[in-house]
Amino acid sequence: MHVVSVIGSDSSTLVERLVERLAVEGRVATVSNLPQSPAPGFEESVTFGGAGAGVTYGLGDGWTALGDDRDLSDVVDDCAPEYDYLLADGFLEADLPTIVAGNRPENPGIRGLILATVDAETADLDELVDVVEGTEPHETLDSLVAAVKRSPDAERSGAIATFTGRVRAKDDDDDARTELLEFEMYEGVAQETMATISRELEQRDGVFEVRMYHRSGVVRDGEDIVFVVVLAGHRGEAFRTVSDGIDRLKDEVPIFKKEVTTDEEFWVHERS
Repeated sequence: MHVVSVIGSDSSTLVERLVERLAVEGRVATVSNLPQSPAPGFEESVTFGGAGAGVTYGLGDGWTALGDDRDLSDVVDDCAPEYDYLLADGFLEADLPTIVAGNRPENPGIRGLILATVDAETADLDELVDVVEGTEPHETLDSLVAAVKRSPDAERSGAIATFTGRVRAKDDDDDARTELLEFEMYEGVAQETMATISRELEQRDGVFEVRMYHRSGVVRDGEDIVFVVVLAGHRGEAFRTVSDGIDRLKDEVPIFKKEVTTDEEFWVHERS
C-alpha cells in the first residue's frame, strides 16, 4: 500500500480530487486529522463512547471513527491488507512522503519528505498518481498474507508459513540495550534481489507464491524489520521455503545496518 501525507491550506480539496483519480487504479483509504474535538455531547449522540468503547465506527455511505486509542500508524497498519493507497490529510508531523496543496504550513515540526507542492484545483492528477506510486509501499505481515491469499493458486494451497524478524533489545542481560537499528539499501537493487529470490523459490514443487519485505530507515527496539511469507501446498515445503527465504535474503540482499545502543553506535558490516 502506498501511503502519502497531504498537508497545506487546500489539502482536503486535493485529497478529494486525488481519491477519485486513484480509485481508477485500485482501492483507496483516507484518514483525516481532526484538530478540534466535536461539540460536547456529539460522541454520545452517535457512538457508544459513554459505554466505555475506545473507538466506535459509524457506518453509512462511509465510516467514521472516534476514540483516543488509535494513532496514525495504527490506522496505516490496519488499512495495509485491504487497500492499495492511503492518503493522510492534515497530519503535519507525520513521517511520511508528503504533498503540499496550497500554502505550506509554517510548522517547524514537518517531518515528511516533500514530494511536490501543487495548486489543489489545477494539479495534474496523472502526474500525482506517478508521484504516489513512486513511494516505497508500506507492508505488514497481514498485508503480505492477504496478498498471497489472493493468489490464483490459493485454492490448491494448504499452508501459509511466515517469518518475522524484529529488533532485539539485547542478547544477554549484561549487554548494552539496542535502542534502534538503521537500514540503508541501494535504491532498487535490494528490491530486485528480493524479487529474484522469490521467483526462484516459487519454482519449487508445491510452492505457489513467496513475498518478502524489508524495512529501510530507522526501526526501533521491539519493532518488526522483515517479513517472509510463503503460500504452499503443504506445511513441509512451506516451512522449508520460508527458512531458505530468510537465509537467502540475509546473505544476498545488499542491506547495510547501523546499530545504536545505549553505549555506542556502529555499522555492523564494519565489525564483521
